[in-house]
Amino acid sequence: MAEVIRKGSAPCLYYWLVLSLLLLFRLGEGDLHLNYYSESCPRAEEIIKEQVQKLYERHGNTAVSWVRNLFHDCMVKSCDASILLVEANGIVSEQKSDRNFGMRNFKYVNTIKSALESECPQTVSCADIVALSARDGVIMLGGPYISMKTGRRDSKESYADVVQEFIPLHNDTIDVVLSRFQSIGIDVGGTVALLGAHSVGRVHCVNLVDRLYPTIDPTLDPAYGLYLRGRCPSPQPDPHAVEYARNDRETPMVLDNMYYKNLLRNKGLMLIDQQLVSDPSTSPLVETMASNNSYFLDRFASAMILMSENNPITGDAGEVRLDCRFVNQG
Repeated sequence: MAEVIRKGSAPCLYYWLVLSLLLLFRLGEGDLHLNYYSESCPRAEEIIKEQVQKLYERHGNTAVSWVRNLFHDCMVKSCDASILLVEANGIVSEQKSDRNFGMRNFKYVNTIKSALESECPQTVSCADIVALSARDGVIMLGGPYISMKTGRRDSKESYADVVQEFIPLHNDTIDVVLSRFQSIGIDVGGTVALLGAHSVGRVHCVNLVDRLYPTIDPTLDPAYGLYLRGRCPSPQPDPHAVEYARNDRETPMVLDNMYYKNLLRNKGLMLIDQQLVSDPSTSPLVETMASNNSYFLDRFASAMILMSENNPITGDAGEVRLDCRFVNQG
């Protein structure tokens, strides 16, 4: 293409510009914009913010759930609220996948949806609720305000059969993890920043015991390994039991760069966390983010935007669900 342009072929240049625009709109990004609901539901974003705040005051862990929802929804084909569909009318829910193990608080999405339906019936999509609640959840966790575009529509199907092709496991190699994020346009720096979300919340012992038994992983700080064994005393934890360790013991509900500081101290919880320090493509970024919280938050915000705009359903495609758990009937 560059060669054609250098030859000064105006028709060819026009062709490539049109092709590029068509590709952009095919991916849906061109139909997303800021304040999408300014006319159809002027208070939409304010209502979501109010509900996120109220839920946070009653259930502080919901803020973490909103951030996780965005990742687990948008990584799988599209930001289209497919993660919210439950098993009904032939739908197999993505929530049943082992890649979504430990996710919770889905029921509160409908609390937000109900408030929106009272104000503007069948107007605001569940996919936009996922995006905007994540944005507001980040603020509840002490992170930055992120300007997110809206205009997504909801999927009419679940992608339960392919979730494993998109969401990496906690013990996958760093190469696998980087490639999964790269497939949706997020580079190495953005991936390292998004993994900084592990600064908040907790991890179930099911995802930790491989590093603790039969012997403690030598890449773990020995004293920290013993502490984790105290949190996870059995090599075969009950997945239904409340057995977990905090991602960050010092600022457990603050989105900050303590995650990276802990990695440099060999206190990463999951294998993928600790690999960020040992891999030459990611270790310099860990050091930079550990020493500069503002840099981390800037990279995190940029990566969140990219993730939230992954191949959305827009225009007349999809639907606006009445209940985020079910595809509309009739």
